Amino acid sequence: MSNLAGVVRLLKKEQDRLTKELHGIGAALAAFGQAYVKGTGSRKLSVSARARIAAAQKARWAKYRQGAAASSQSKAVPTRGKRTLSAAARRKIAAAQRARWAKVKAAKKTA
Repeated sequence: MSNLAGVVRLLKKEQDRLTKELHGIGAALAAFGQAYVKGTGSRKLSVSARARIAAAQKARWAKYRQGAAASSQSKAVPTRGKRTLSAAARRKIAAAQRARWAKVKAAKKTA
């Protein structure tokens, strides 16, 4: 039983130490102010501030689009159309592919 009482005493001592540690951490957080208590959330902007920011962003995009339109008109590069094969070229490719497959099938039969 005396051994059990010693264990309980050690646990109480550890509890007191941890309680003091927690109080110290709480005091440190209080000293640093509301930044840690409240967290670092997003700022609240007024409606007029958001409107000014939106207008400025729209103006930047308009300026960018205007510059892009002007540069595309001055540097008009013709885009190539989709290339197509002639019928003769398609026939040659198809014949070559048939020959390849015939070779593969012939090799399978002999193996």
